[in-house]
Amino acid sequence: MMTSRSVLGDGNHTSVTMFVLLGLLDQAELQLILFPVFLGTYIITLIWNLGLIILIRMDSHLQTPMYFFLNFLSFIDICYSSSISPRMLSDFLRAEKTISFTACATQYFVLAWMGMSECYLLAAMAYDRYVAIGNPLQYSAIMAPSLCWKMVAGVYGSGFFSSFAQTVTCFNLYYCGPNVIHHFFCDVPQIISLSCSDPFICQLVLFLAAVFIGFGSFLVILLSYVFIAVSILKVASFKGCVKAFKTCGSHLATVTLFYGTVFSVYMHHSSQHSTKQDKVLSVVYTILIPMINPLIYSLRNTEIKGALKRMMKKAAHLLQKA
Repeated sequence: MMTSRSVLGDGNHTSVTMFVLLGLLDQAELQLILFPVFLGTYIITLIWNLGLIILIRMDSHLQTPMYFFLNFLSFIDICYSSSISPRMLSDFLRAEKTISFTACATQYFVLAWMGMSECYLLAAMAYDRYVAIGNPLQYSAIMAPSLCWKMVAGVYGSGFFSSFAQTVTCFNLYYCGPNVIHHFFCDVPQIISLSCSDPFICQLVLFLAAVFIGFGSFLVILLSYVFIAVSILKVASFKGCVKAFKTCGSHLATVTLFYGTVFSVYMHHSSQHSTKQDKVLSVVYTILIPMINPLIYSLRNTEIKGALKRMMKKAAHLLQKA
């Protein structure tokens, strides 16, 4: 264990300057096999999300609130995945998986910031779908560009301050001895268990963030879909019901995947899940979901398919001129 001398309170104490990440797997051979798999997953995540961002920004037909929010969801997914994947990939090739105290705090800060922001953004997207289905005639007036920008600013601002509070309180705890993290990234529940000081304040901050951001956003999403369901039931035609379902189907799939895996990891007693199960579920919400999200919104979306065809025609036309 790597330590340094620091002054805490009235005297000198030994404090941890490095953490050891045990990684995803114990077997070195399997890690080498998984390296190209996760490298490919990360590259696909970057390409698909960046491609979706470029497509939304370039096509005039996609300048609506739904795609405005989707643009920022793709940005969050890029940052979310990038806070985990590069470090994990480098650890696959290293025998000694150490991470500095500062780097560990930075990784968690970015991860928590993007995670909290995604909770808020999914709630904003649910409200947008409710307005689109429940008040279609007033949709453009209600979801004006100024409101959309304010919502996005609130999403990132709230996520930032929540993440900052969690990181400061948890990484200001005193770490004097054990420094082995049984995970492939710096996850605060794993880290505070290594603390030699009382983690009450940190646990309180984490609890408040879970209640007000995690469950609060989830409650907004649930209420939005209750109102959406009521609005759909008022639609007389079957065709109208199908169209309404298609409008929110992709968002509902994203919410189910994200909240399902996050709740499975964090909302359980320690005896219910093994560390290996937690790692597998963590791979789903930190690595796989950022790759899957753009597919969920693109595969059965005729507007995005149309925008892609228009973009390809423009590119072909420019190549012919050249």
